[in-house]
Amino acid sequence: MKWNKKDINKSQVKQLSDIFNLSLLSASILVRRGVTKPSELLFYLESDLRYLHNPFLFDEMEDAVDRILQAASEEEHVIILGDRDVDGITSTVILKEALAEIGIDARWSLPEGDEPYGVTRQAIEKFAHEDGSLIITVDCGISNIKEITYAAECGIDTIILDHHLPAHDLPPAVAIINPKMFDTSYPFAHLAGCGVTLKVIWALIFGKTPFYKEEIVLLHVHPGNETFILDAVRLVNMIEMDRISENIVPGLVKLEQTRLRDFLVGRHIFVYEEDVQVKMLKKVFGNATDIQVHDIAPVLWKEYQVLRGKSLLELREKSRASLYTEEMPKELDILVSLFTAYFTVSFKKQSDIFEKNFDLVALGTIADMMPLSNENRILVKRGMELLNKAERKGLHELLFQQNLLGKKIGTTDVGWQITPVINAAGRMGEPGRAVELFLTNSTEERADLTAKILSLNKARKKLGESVWGSVISQAEKQLDTMDGKMVLVIDRKIKRGITGIIASRLVSYFGVPALVIAYVDNNLVGSMRSINGFKVKEFLSNFSDLFIDYGGHDYAAGFSLPESNLEKFLFSVRNKARKTEILQKREETLMIDAELPLKYLQPDLIKTVEMFEPYGEGNPPLVFLTRGLKIASADIMGKSAQQHVRLLLDSGQYKWPGVFWRAAERVGIEFSVGDTVDVVFRLGRNYFQNTERLQLTVLDIKRGS
Repeated sequence: MKWNKKDINKSQVKQLSDIFNLSLLSASILVRRGVTKPSELLFYLESDLRYLHNPFLFDEMEDAVDRILQAASEEEHVIILGDRDVDGITSTVILKEALAEIGIDARWSLPEGDEPYGVTRQAIEKFAHEDGSLIITVDCGISNIKEITYAAECGIDTIILDHHLPAHDLPPAVAIINPKMFDTSYPFAHLAGCGVTLKVIWALIFGKTPFYKEEIVLLHVHPGNETFILDAVRLVNMIEMDRISENIVPGLVKLEQTRLRDFLVGRHIFVYEEDVQVKMLKKVFGNATDIQVHDIAPVLWKEYQVLRGKSLLELREKSRASLYTEEMPKELDILVSLFTAYFTVSFKKQSDIFEKNFDLVALGTIADMMPLSNENRILVKRGMELLNKAERKGLHELLFQQNLLGKKIGTTDVGWQITPVINAAGRMGEPGRAVELFLTNSTEERADLTAKILSLNKARKKLGESVWGSVISQAEKQLDTMDGKMVLVIDRKIKRGITGIIASRLVSYFGVPALVIAYVDNNLVGSMRSINGFKVKEFLSNFSDLFIDYGGHDYAAGFSLPESNLEKFLFSVRNKARKTEILQKREETLMIDAELPLKYLQPDLIKTVEMFEPYGEGNPPLVFLTRGLKIASADIMGKSAQQHVRLLLDSGQYKWPGVFWRAAERVGIEFSVGDTVDVVFRLGRNYFQNTERLQLTVLDIKRGS
């Protein structure tokens, strides 16, 4: 195994440390990971919700809000159609609860048993017979052109909330909210389905306020050089539409003679510190001037005592937002930021509806392996804080039965111990149980549902293990037929719910893309998983004429096809795979984030580790290298086959417990008790018998030179 620590510019590290008040260690890690632009650093260093992108940047968000509010006012029958995975389950729950807040008792439906993914004709027909008039899809729908066309023919409108890659042709929906739409104005493409749903909830909350669709002007007057400068910005749905600046000598012109007049007329005008602003306006235009303004300062001062009595100029000098912009923000920019806070405070109850969903958004985002960059970092960071409080009753029960309550849960714990359990409900054909777990008000029902879901997870694991022997044998043969570039497995023993799991395991085993197919009635359903650099949905698009439907992401996709098309599909896949350039598996390289001298290996290091949370796709846990550690003890462990090693590593100041997975055969050969060694490791928290301690997860060991 190779170790690689990138060289970095020390002056750049020092500059980053000074500007952002970071430790030199944290700054060096950021530089080594290529996170140096202020716009990227923002999402590592901040968690304030004002840094999230405005939902109305989605081109059709107003259409979606208007249609949902219409359904609420006319008491229409609404149904939510979601996917069976964690992202679909969490999206369904948060939308169901949010719609209830605005008076819509929406029904919901997820694919049960072997029902196909997405919107089905059968679901539409059933809903039409129940006088349904609005379908809202979550985490699905973008590929269901025929079905949504049929819904329209039945007089049913559809709103699509999805994040999967769209095809060239789109369904005839009332509104499509998808960050991967072509030519979208939304600035971040990698929201999970639950993230997209959360954006709609924010927009719905805003849609219920007096500010919705209203043109609002924020006005700020401040002294210039023997003049007064009048700055104003026009907002619609909190999005800046236009701004204007006038530099005026007092007494020379009237308001109606300036460009500012047309900018202000007929609009709600907000200022900060009304007395000061009106006084300056009268100096500029005379005492007869009468501009009706609303002061946001009293509301903000009551909520945030630190703002009391401070001018916009003073606030600008202390603004953290200025760290993340190339130019120093203007006082008007600070006013815009304050107005966002004013809205949140003024509609606190509505904002709480939005914020209470971050725990489920964190689960869905992590489970769907969305990149933890940009606003996903804030969504997941805030979600992990909420998740650790375990205020959601269904989640509290799930953590309780898994003995996780009271432990500090990180994203790694979520990915290994929480989302697989929720996912198991869908993979075993019973996703509704997971939805009910989060929706029910019954304590007894929550306990029963959690126990059932944990049981389904055990059954899923057993099912996967039972077919692995035949899967691996078939995969090895298929690898040869595809010139070592891909594996393909098709077997009647494989249940559709575990195709994705088996495909992921095959990718890990062989280091090449993997395709796993299961039989479902007269059709086949498949999952494909990939390695870096190989886009599976793009690959599958070569066979779109053979599919009933298909969809997914760059590295994970699914499809279904008639059994009659199987032979043609297999022939085409093999030919295409042989002609495709795929990066071959190479010797694994450990990328080192920082080399720590022995004296720096102290308990406070965990603060640096947790500063870089959340970890996940695109942001793996920190990896450290320390040389000169002494192996104080090394014990073989394992429940069945003893293949792991429990270590105690002595740094001189501290003795560090550690685990080295699948390394038992290396003891006594590559390292032994008493050796002085160089160690590559991750640092985390371990809980044993209700006691927390720091522990190293050893990734590699080499005897010191």
